[in-house]
Amino acid sequence: MRRLLFAVTSDLTYDQRMQRICASLAQHGYGVRLVGRQLPSSRPLGAQPFEQVRLRCWFNKGKLFYAEYNIRLLLYLLRQRGWHAYCAADLDAALPVWLRARLGGRPFVYDAHELFTEVPEVVARPWVQRAWRGVEQWVVPRATLAYTVGPALARWFGQRYGRPFGVVRNISRLGADAPASAPAAGYILYQGVLNVGRGLEALLDAMPAVEGRLVICGEGDLSAQLRQRAADLGLLASGKVAFRGYVVPAELRQVTLGAAVGISVLEHLGLSYYYSLANKFFDYLHAGVPQLISPFPEYLALNDAYQVAEVVPHLTPECLAAALNRLLRDAPERRAQLACNCQLARLELNWQHEETELLRLYEALWLTAGPQPVTA
Repeated sequence: MRRLLFAVTSDLTYDQRMQRICASLAQHGYGVRLVGRQLPSSRPLGAQPFEQVRLRCWFNKGKLFYAEYNIRLLLYLLRQRGWHAYCAADLDAALPVWLRARLGGRPFVYDAHELFTEVPEVVARPWVQRAWRGVEQWVVPRATLAYTVGPALARWFGQRYGRPFGVVRNISRLGADAPASAPAAGYILYQGVLNVGRGLEALLDAMPAVEGRLVICGEGDLSAQLRQRAADLGLLASGKVAFRGYVVPAELRQVTLGAAVGISVLEHLGLSYYYSLANKFFDYLHAGVPQLISPFPEYLALNDAYQVAEVVPHLTPECLAAALNRLLRDAPERRAQLACNCQLARLELNWQHEETELLRLYEALWLTAGPQPVTA
């Protein structure tokens, strides 16, 4: 049995991408361990077909967190033996994982969940961006295997570093039963991180003019500011907006099934958002829920092929309110057609298909790396 050790900086309970990847590899004969972080608010880990380990830190955000977590992760990795490959899920865990792989003469695998050096929080701080670019320029060319979440990002990395990048998209697993059509009386749903550039401020400002209710699942840097904004607009007192906080994936799937429209918009605040392909796009699609998207390459390409979303040209309260009212009130036949298209698209866009590419990439890894002893 080949053994793979993955490391992330996320709370494992909510990392759907890593749950899918690690479960698929474990179910196909790999020994898998996933290492992540322990937060004060972390829920107990759920049962998985792979091992899970969480590291506790004194600091939980900012540069002190990244420094501490990378040190703790390296110390943890140095004690590990018998792993055939070490895998970093994104740039913020890559340095210690690469170093451990290097010291043990093992393959280093890089899974780019995003273009980390181009997320808004990094772009806004040039010296921080330079530091992370230095890490990226060091680790990416040294990866034995590299893959990312979408074709556009794979092309960007390939052009920048002159090496191939595979693609493993964040697509939901196809359930046995097709979901019922998105309920006309359902709510508007946003699921994901509450960070800058997600159009959340404009969405809240749009809600007084929208004939519907908004449910927000997630937390982030803007949690307090968004709750205050909603309160100032009277949206909390009126019940037009509800903040659900963190929701575990199994519960989130049920919440999504009750939505009438999903929100999957982004501001163009960096190349990471511009080239993104978020898992929520596929979560809405698999639940049969039409969604609002921004006119960015990956989303437009999929929507051109499957017609499952309404494109919002500008992230203003007026544009968001008009798009939402069209689907919820003015053009129910349009929403019904988009929901029907979701049902058809999920038969092609699903994890069962994506899993075959994941397994192919890891099978090819051993051809690239050659025979591996089991003691390092």
